[in-house]
Amino acid sequence: MATLSVELNRYFFEDERAETVTLADILTLAEERIFGFLLLILSLPSALPIPAPGYSIPFGILIFLLAVQLIAGAKIPWLPSKMMNGSMKTETARKFVKMGLPWLIKIEAITKPRLSYVCTSVTGRLIIGIAIALMAISMMIPIPGTNTAPAMGIFVTSFGLQEDDGFITLAGLTICLLAGVVSTSIIIAFIWGGSSIIDMIKQLLSGN
Repeated sequence: MATLSVELNRYFFEDERAETVTLADILTLAEERIFGFLLLILSLPSALPIPAPGYSIPFGILIFLLAVQLIAGAKIPWLPSKMMNGSMKTETARKFVKMGLPWLIKIEAITKPRLSYVCTSVTGRLIIGIAIALMAISMMIPIPGTNTAPAMGIFVTSFGLQEDDGFITLAGLTICLLAGVVSTSIIIAFIWGGSSIIDMIKQLLSGN
């Protein structure tokens, strides 16, 4: 089976495409890797260090639905047909994929099946599902700083899930934990005022 980066490159840049692309269209690449693949595709726009206005909330909702199914032990994911058939301009999708491909290639270079029980066991998938669900909730909060890091955690975790690489998945879960701490700090600071963890770190580094 070709790597995900190769399949995405072929799909978006080598083959002819219509002006719009749907999630259902992209899923033709997934085969048996569909859970991890879906989470990768949906987290990619928000995980990139560029603004992704309009995508964090709807994609966060889809990721949350998938996470709940992971927690419930589902083997095949389900999403509403309206969401599966929702379209995005192909040119917009190409921009996200083009920026994400270098990251994919780097992760693929160090990915291999190891500690697979982390990705395949009931307990492992339960923990993964809970972590991704919490990160998806953070993605849906319209406060600056609560979207990108959680999406990065989901991206790395789901890449490991797709490849049965427990080591990468654990790295992704660590990112999720750190992102959760930062997001919680930002939310608390936004609601009650005061300094977030990020503000404190900036002050510490500046020597003030």
